[in-house]
Amino acid sequence: MPKSFLILLLAVFAETIGTTALQASQQFTRFWPSVLVVVGYGFAFYLMALTLKVMPVGIVYAIWSGLGIFFIALIGFVVFGQKLDWPAILGLTLILAGILVIHLFSGTASH
Repeated sequence: MPKSFLILLLAVFAETIGTTALQASQQFTRFWPSVLVVVGYGFAFYLMALTLKVMPVGIVYAIWSGLGIFFIALIGFVVFGQKLDWPAILGLTLILAGILVIHLFSGTASH
């Protein structure tokens, strides 16, 4: 797996932590989760910027946003008890399938 893709996965992980902390911050009324939001997003954007040196912005953003949506929905379900109906699960599965198609078959995923 190319180093740039691993950096992008770390960026998605940092963004997922930031977004999870955003929910936990209760609209920035809790201090430490609010700090984690800022740190998580800051680190995520820094790492994403590094990947933009070697990957096209459209591909980076598709993978970034798609994986972020998938992971946040999963965390919302597991951690926060938020419900997902079958159409939501199907949609999330299609997002993940799209990311896999890009990663496995697209020649534009790195240049």
